[in-house]
Amino acid sequence: MTLEEAQQQVDCWIKKYGVRYFSELTNMAVLTEEVGELARVMSRKYGDQSFKEGEKDNIDDEIADVLWVLLCIANQTGVNVTEAFARNLEKKTKRDNTRHINNPKLHDHGEE
Repeated sequence: MTLEEAQQQVDCWIKKYGVRYFSELTNMAVLTEEVGELARVMSRKYGDQSFKEGEKDNIDDEIADVLWVLLCIANQTGVNVTEAFARNLEKKTKRDNTRHINNPKLHDHGEE
């Protein structure tokens, strides 16, 4: 599935099952909530915290939730994510094409 297809599927789902998009500001709050849920799983799986009883490692679902809300925000603000991502990748490549390679901090862990 392409990003464009994902945007279209989200839009179709919202129109069929969701009645309408939440407001842009509500979706920004929902995005923040979803990123927090992803952070909780990450801190338990990769950090120093442990899972509480009843919690599960559902990192895949949490990432999908974040992507879903991002696609909702893109749809309702008229952003073509495919085009925006391509421009962003080009910007990063021009700006950082030697920055990370020349960063000794990234080579300190034997991962060259």
